[in-house]
Amino acid sequence: MSTVTRRYESQLDSLTETAERIADDGPEWLQEARRLARRVHAEHGVPSTRAEEWKYTSLRRFAETRWSLAARHVATSSLAVPGYVEGAVRIVMVNGRFDHGLSSTDGVEHGVTVRPLQDAIAAGDELVRWHMGQAGPEATQTVDREIRPDVYPLAALNTALFEDGVFIHVAAGSGGDALVEIVHVLADPSETAMALPRTLIIVEKGGRAKFVETYVTEADSPGAVLPVTEVFLGEGAVVEHVRVQDQGPSSTHIALWQTRQHARSEYRSYNVCYGSQLARVDQGIWLGGEGTETRLDGVVCANGEQHIDSHTRLDHAMPNANSFEIYKQIVDDSATVVFNGKIFVHQDAQKTDAKQTNQALLLSPKATIDSKPQLEIFADDVKCTHGATVGQLEDTPMFYMRQRGVPRDAAEAVLVYAFAAEVLELITVDAVRVALETKLYEKLGVDLK
Repeated sequence: MSTVTRRYESQLDSLTETAERIADDGPEWLQEARRLARRVHAEHGVPSTRAEEWKYTSLRRFAETRWSLAARHVATSSLAVPGYVEGAVRIVMVNGRFDHGLSSTDGVEHGVTVRPLQDAIAAGDELVRWHMGQAGPEATQTVDREIRPDVYPLAALNTALFEDGVFIHVAAGSGGDALVEIVHVLADPSETAMALPRTLIIVEKGGRAKFVETYVTEADSPGAVLPVTEVFLGEGAVVEHVRVQDQGPSSTHIALWQTRQHARSEYRSYNVCYGSQLARVDQGIWLGGEGTETRLDGVVCANGEQHIDSHTRLDHAMPNANSFEIYKQIVDDSATVVFNGKIFVHQDAQKTDAKQTNQALLLSPKATIDSKPQLEIFADDVKCTHGATVGQLEDTPMFYMRQRGVPRDAAEAVLVYAFAAEVLELITVDAVRVALETKLYEKLGVDLK
């Protein structure tokens, strides 16, 4: 066992009292899930760079911090909560807990249910139990039962310690492209504050919805956020899911985002990462039905000394399914970005069409990119491609823009945006797309107003 793992386990003592208190709350299935999660995390601890899946990302500083759960009671009246669409359903989670005062569910459409996860658990909601607990041998994929604990032990920590979350349910044939914004705010100034939000989204057969999930910090809170998001799509469901990580530059963000699709469902996901000193997002999508359509795209922009790690995994388990993945990464100053993209085509997944592209743009000679695209194919009638490219801005377009009086910084920003636009322009909610474009320019230090 690595030194990093031992150090973290010894510091987990500071959370033992909280873990024991939480372990006794809730129904028996949840208590069992928490006990299992504690055992998993106690066994595997925090991954070190000796683990293949973590070889490019060191968690030493995270491991050496004595964490405590973020404050339960926060003065929220002055919190700046970002929003994209006026009048949209907006759920605000503060320090990992559902905030009724800041949330607005007035626009919830018929057939769409939005409620605190703890309320759904306390009410004995069978859908929550089925998707999160041990509800029989045919229960769908869950974080605690299906993922590799040696790769995702921090997701197990979330299961052991989360106090609340948000549960969204779209009934069969409902939604009508309903838009739900979920805003996670870390609002604890302590350097050792840890928030553990949980999001469970279930879209039933033929349901349609759009989700925008945003992570921010209040006044650059330097703590850590360890979220888990689970999304389940029924047969023929259509979902667009935009995830925005824009935490302050001193914070830590280590997330797991899991999705399971059933037959003929369509899932379009866009992972946009701008914030945090250290960030890691593991996104996995299980294509568990014939005729599924999947997009798994991302835009990462890192500068200063940021370290942003993106791990993706697409499992083609059934035939006649299509997946398309484009990851664009922009790296400046002394920042580092990591891309590890895996596509697994299982033996039964004939007629699979899977395309994966990773492109990185280095804006500084000190910037670093570690790219590792992977394909594992166990079927013989497939069309699968993958590739990775790393480069710099081309001199010719820069020359022409400078000749026309465009300042260097603005010219560079326009060219960088053109590079990222292939992903951002796919977002169908105009207000979200414009906000992310504007934020990209701000990240590059350019005001085009």
